[in-house]
Parts: sequence; C-alpha cells; structure tokens
Amino acid sequence: MFTTKANKIFQEVINDYHIKDDVYQSFTNKYSEKDDLIAHLLYRKCWIDTVQWHYEDIIRDPNIEPVAALDLKRKIDASNQDRTDMVEYIDAYFLDKYKHITPKENAGINTESPAWGIDRLSILALKIYHMQEEATRENASENHRVNCQKKLDVLLEQRVDLSTAIDTLLTDIENGDKFMKVYKQMKMYNDDELNPVLRSQK
Repeated sequence: MFTTKANKIFQEVINDYHIKDDVYQSFTNKYSEKDDLIAHLLYRKCWIDTVQWHYEDIIRDPNIEPVAALDLKRKIDASNQDRTDMVEYIDAYFLDKYKHITPKENAGINTESPAWGIDRLSILALKIYHMQEEATRENASENHRVNCQKKLDVLLEQRVDLSTAIDTLLTDIENGDKFMKVYKQMKMYNDDELNPVLRSQK
C-alpha cells in the first residue's frame, strides 16, 4: 500500500531531523529524484512540515524578541508556501501516474486530492512523534503521561483511518471509480500584485 511507504518515510524524516533538532540545520534529501521521485517528494514534504512545526514552537516563546518574532513569522510564511508547492508537486506526480486511466462514466470526485490527504498524514506523523514524547516524558506527572497516552491512542487510530482512506482513494482512481481534479491554491498573501499591502509598496 502507498501509505505504508509514506508513513515509513515520514518517520524517517522526523527521526533524521531530531538528530540535531535545529531548525537551521542543512537539508539533504535521502532519496534521489531520478531513482524514486515520490520518495524524494515525500521526504522533502515532511522535512518542510517538521521544520515548520518547530518554528511554531519557537514563535510562541513569550519572551521572544519582536525582531526575532517578525523574522520567524516571515520564515513561517515562506514555509507555508513551500508546503503548498510540495503538495502540488505530489499531486502532479499522481496526475502523471494516472493520466492513462479513463474514468468510468459514473466516476466521482473526492473532497480533496491525494496530496492534501498526504499532507495531513505528514502532520499526523509529527503529532504522533511529539505526543509519544509527552506520554513517556519522565519529568512529567503521571496524570500528564496518562492523558497524553490517551491522545496518542486516538492519533494512532486516526493514522490507520487516514491511511486507509488515502489508499482507497488511490485504488479508486486507478480503477476509474474516481477521478482527480486539482486546483492550484492561488495563495494571495505572498503575491505583490494580489496583496494590497505589498502592491502599495511598489
């Protein structure tokens, strides 16, 4: 199943990031774009999500300096754009993979594209990793660990359900029971023609 591979790569990324646990560490993709394009895209996608997860932790420091906070907010904005771009690259991969499939006459469309489901699966991998940390943190109270374990159990169940849904969608597309239709996100806040504040600075 596709999500078996995706979940394995996401866990690999998160483990690799936490060796240094530094948002400013250099990035090296462990998968060659030429040899395994989808693995290459999944690794990059989860790395972006992992760095942004830690950006979000840092910016919530109540003692952060305003200038540092502004710089970090701009990094988060850029990361959000990278995240969206990666989702579109992953959907492009699936559009190409299934371009020879002729949908059945009664084929339906899903509420989201495969890549946006995969985006949620990547974020879920991060939630599971960090909830696991909290559920086993030795200097936390027993009550805290118990509550986090309950949340972790729900997240693990959610991963099974989401993985099943993504694999089912891909099978349905491959069988012609559903078809892909991808819309570009058309983000406006980074575009100096569409964002009125940016436009006024020109």
